[in-house]
Amino acid sequence: MVTAADVGLLLLRLTFGLYMAAHGAQKVFGLFGGNGLTATGKAFESLGYRPGKLFALIGGLSELFGGLGLALGLLTPLAAAALIGVMINAMVTVTAAHGLWETDGGVEYNVAIAVAALAVAAIGPGRLAADRFFPWGRGGWAEAAVALGLGGIGAAISLSV
Repeated sequence: MVTAADVGLLLLRLTFGLYMAAHGAQKVFGLFGGNGLTATGKAFESLGYRPGKLFALIGGLSELFGGLGLALGLLTPLAAAALIGVMINAMVTVTAAHGLWETDGGVEYNVAIAVAALAVAAIGPGRLAADRFFPWGRGGWAEAAVALGLGGIGAAISLSV
């Protein structure tokens, strides 16, 4: 039986997941009013990522596939890790210097996405998800640790290069 919690998780996954997938498509393909890979690569270079185009591709694909994975409830801990890693990078390189609030260019948006992804990994994607047949589809401490750990490691690697 599908519960209100399952539908709530589906709404959360679809909202955050599809927005992030679209955000990635903006970077990689220039869709939805995005700048595309070349211009995004130049922006990444200005933030210190070299080569900028490669890091733009990695970031864009992380958002695209992490968002789609979250939306579908597919490989949820890995999808959450991809989004958490991108949001940590965004916070460190762009938004942290501007404080908390989005109106000032701060971390508010990045924190909300990272926490939503982590929460879905911890709770599990619900019955209306592709992962429902797999052990990690129930969520838990291990799934949350994988999402946060891999996201953090990925962010640390990209920030240190």
